[in-house]
Amino acid sequence: MQERALLPLIHDRVSSHIETELEFSAVFEVYYKRIFNYIAYRVSCRYTAEDLASQVFEKTLSKLPAYSPEKAPLEVWLFAIARNIVNDYYRSRARQRFFSLDSVRELVSGKKEPETLILGRERSDRLQDALDTLSPKERNLIALKFGADLKNTEIARITGISESNVGVILYRSMRKLKSEIGSVEEL
Repeated sequence: MQERALLPLIHDRVSSHIETELEFSAVFEVYYKRIFNYIAYRVSCRYTAEDLASQVFEKTLSKLPAYSPEKAPLEVWLFAIARNIVNDYYRSRARQRFFSLDSVRELVSGKKEPETLILGRERSDRLQDALDTLSPKERNLIALKFGADLKNTEIARITGISESNVGVILYRSMRKLKSEIGSVEEL
């Protein structure tokens, strides 16, 4: 008798779990590339970006049932999670310094010619050095604009900055980058 009383509760839990998984898979399919690109702009290491993007979606899956569209649009909520995870990564990294073997692994890879790898790495290093001259706020906006491919209105909602201020900061940041790097052909 007690089993019959529990069946509707179990059925409700299983069906809500399935709904959550379906919602999550849709969210993952739509937003993974943009979240990954945003993080890759912020951390400049593909492997670290993959790890952090997976952390974003782990947190998203665990918090999805508690998500409320009235508080913030889904996109804003996801990028806020991504921003917080990147900030946590940098905080933990500041406490411990280590040598990354990722660059060595790419150089040893037999997929491309060594000259191509070295030239590509030099370009990447110049861009990274130029990005390092920006403030964290400017880097975050550049990552949201070009990494996540967001519009200024979306960036304004995510960051809490006015849309016109976002445009001005992006314009000035791009001028700084251009003065550091020069033209794209020189890169």
